[in-house]
Amino acid sequence: MTKKYLKEDFTILWRPQKCIHAAVCVQMLPDVYDPQQKPWIKPENASVEELKKQINACPSGALAYEDGVFINQDKMQSMIKLTVRKNGPIIVTGEMEITGIDGEMETKSGVTAICRCGASTNKPYCDGSHAKIEFKG
Repeated sequence: MTKKYLKEDFTILWRPQKCIHAAVCVQMLPDVYDPQQKPWIKPENASVEELKKQINACPSGALAYEDGVFINQDKMQSMIKLTVRKNGPIIVTGEMEITGIDGEMETKSGVTAICRCGASTNKPYCDGSHAKIEFKG
């Protein structure tokens, strides 16, 4: 399921099943993202550039955007970028193949959050369990 929030010709795409509740969106743009409100995303409260910057920082890829020319989550990247989040997952940006311990291979692209606390029930991916166990690292 993908929910859409419009601001002129800019569309925020939210895929709740991918969200790991890292709250990066709420921290970066609290006037736009308020989980206590309905609707919880109010794109009119920020500029398109501010929205793009925040969406590109989403660690799970649950947030994406379309602006009539570009869909940020579908871009091909030639280099993989890794970012270690304080007390959280490793954020991998780019196109990659992940081989599980069972030998199954999965292709991922865009933004992927990799568990580093060991508590995820969806390993190797982060499911937000680091917050529940108060992971420090």
